Amino acid sequence: MFPKKYFFLLFCFSLALLGCKPSKDGDFKYTNELINETSPYLLQHAHNPVNWRAWNPETLALAKKENKLILISIGYSACHWCHVMEEESFQNDSVAKIMNDNFICIKVDREERPDIDQIYMNAVQLMTGSGGWPLNCIALPDGRPIFGGTYFPKDDWTKMLLKVADFYKSDPKKAAEYADKLTQGIKESEQIVFNPSKEAFSGSELTAALKNWQKNIDVTHGGLAGDQKFPMPDAMHFLLRYGYQKKDAQWQNHVTTTLNAMTNGGLYDQIGGGFSRYTVDAQWHIPHFEKMLYDNAQLVSLYADAYLATKNPTYKQTIEETLTFVERELMAKNGAFYSSLDADSKDSKNKLEEGAFYAWTIAELKAVLKLDFDLFKDYYNVNDTGFWEKDKYVLVKTASDIAFATSHKIAIGTLQTKITEWKKILLSARSKRSRPHLDDKTLTSWNALMIKGYVQAYKALKNPHYLEMAQKNAEFIRTTQLQKDGSLYHSYKDGKSSINGFSEDYAAVIDAYIALYQVSLDEKWLNEAHNLMNYTLAHFFDAKTHMFYFTANNSPNIITRKMEVSDNAIPSSNSVLAGSLFQLGHYFSDAKYSAIAKQMLNNVKKDAIAYPTAYYNWLNLMLNYTDTYYEVAVSGPAAKQKIGALQNYYLPNVLYAGATKDSKIPLMDSRFMPDETYIYVCVEGACKLPETDVVKTVEKLK
Repeated sequence: MFPKKYFFLLFCFSLALLGCKPSKDGDFKYTNELINETSPYLLQHAHNPVNWRAWNPETLALAKKENKLILISIGYSACHWCHVMEEESFQNDSVAKIMNDNFICIKVDREERPDIDQIYMNAVQLMTGSGGWPLNCIALPDGRPIFGGTYFPKDDWTKMLLKVADFYKSDPKKAAEYADKLTQGIKESEQIVFNPSKEAFSGSELTAALKNWQKNIDVTHGGLAGDQKFPMPDAMHFLLRYGYQKKDAQWQNHVTTTLNAMTNGGLYDQIGGGFSRYTVDAQWHIPHFEKMLYDNAQLVSLYADAYLATKNPTYKQTIEETLTFVERELMAKNGAFYSSLDADSKDSKNKLEEGAFYAWTIAELKAVLKLDFDLFKDYYNVNDTGFWEKDKYVLVKTASDIAFATSHKIAIGTLQTKITEWKKILLSARSKRSRPHLDDKTLTSWNALMIKGYVQAYKALKNPHYLEMAQKNAEFIRTTQLQKDGSLYHSYKDGKSSINGFSEDYAAVIDAYIALYQVSLDEKWLNEAHNLMNYTLAHFFDAKTHMFYFTANNSPNIITRKMEVSDNAIPSSNSVLAGSLFQLGHYFSDAKYSAIAKQMLNNVKKDAIAYPTAYYNWLNLMLNYTDTYYEVAVSGPAAKQKIGALQNYYLPNVLYAGATKDSKIPLMDSRFMPDETYIYVCVEGACKLPETDVVKTVEKLK
């Protein structure tokens, strides 16, 4: 851990704190070097008077040559407060002059360079106790940080810049001492230690973890307790599985409460489908309006499994509407998916305003809905419940369709016809508004999450279009993002793949390819997953700890290599890789894979039990060891049909394998019979007598 004595030094330094020529270009007053970049976020700053540069070897060499502090400002395209700080400070000539005179100014897209974001976010968290975006960090010419924070109002920003610049000029030795201590803290924070004790996982340990989780939940509204609500889809995924396998009604109810609240609230776009990033209240009512691909991908997976478990038709509708939104708003022609939609768009006065595209006034609703307004108003709570700010409302449901129809003495079929018509009318009206900015870069890891979402949706709803979409995107990654040496690119924009992949890319793609194999039975995807895992082991694996670094062993220009271990809005790359090692160990009878997965979980077990909400995906892996985990191998001419039938059931503790012909995958080897399709139910390679009947097989699995 970071030594406590250094916190005091950094805290005192923080309290004490409380060359770049822009060039003219075309119609813009200023143009800086970001004009040569492809990231939409960086391009948004290409005409600031700040002479922003991209993170690259040339920029870092310039800082050393001129012996200038580096000002690193990190954000992303859909970030509302990033736009606010740009407007207040980065577009201001006098502020820009201070920045240009005293610093080498670097803009970073956190989605494009999560490795850089990870390091400097860690630094700011060590200095201030919290973090967020925009993330602003000042570093020595060699990249070691000395000061940082998040959003600064203009006056505070200029005062801080001048004080830091003066501090460095007057006492560079002391600045170097701060940098030494902080860099050491970054290296030591979240440090993983190899656990030499025997790997053993018990149901009682999981019970203890869930008791700790229980302390943090919102019993009334679902999710975690707090003034803001983030969906945390894979955390809910674990609780769905836990409640189902353990027949724990309390956790089943908590998941149902959460899913219903999310899909009924303003977090969900009631008109166009899809989910916003989070809500600013505890009731899931008022969203922060940015829409991220990774949230929607994971939420589709969650609602798909929840539909299998409950057959709740609302969950089916949520899946369908969300995927319609994704294809309408975030899909490219080549089968790739874009990253996000901004929270801000231009209002009727042509000014950027958060939520302008999504919120409604009563006058607007009356104009388009006419005589249906009163019924619509009651259904979607155009009242104090849905009131946002000024004269704007967010659409929120608080009653089921049946309850609403009964209370308003209207036939349920009539109501649902009206709801469909309302959505068409309002979607058409909304399409005439100024649209939110689209971040049209493609990220490999997020696209892989979308593949998984389509696979899960296909399993639940059996819509062949969903499988086609998963396969199309998987082919895009395989043919465009996979390099000849077996490595992955991280991003794609304007026909170019750039930036070498991080462990998050390998983790997500491997997981997605395994999932795609399980529904398609195309062994190409399982073999691709196997190859990518071998590459990841060769270039990211740390033999001392049995964990994976976030960056490859040939990554340049970073002050340290970090490990992503705790689960956040997206599960950590280490937890996903451990899960895939577990699965691939079964498929390929690979004892090495299995041993690494078990050791990785053993390394984090103590923290996972103590802080379960930050280790939910590790707990999901632990369930594989504490409860019976089945391998289901289906071999024969009707293997696809029988696996499809099995996947109509929610069976989260099952690994599927299948083949319609002879297969050399160890789990399938020597099982093929040309005249009959057999279902083998196995545990750790030991199999029961084969079945031909799906229902009887399910009885064995349950």
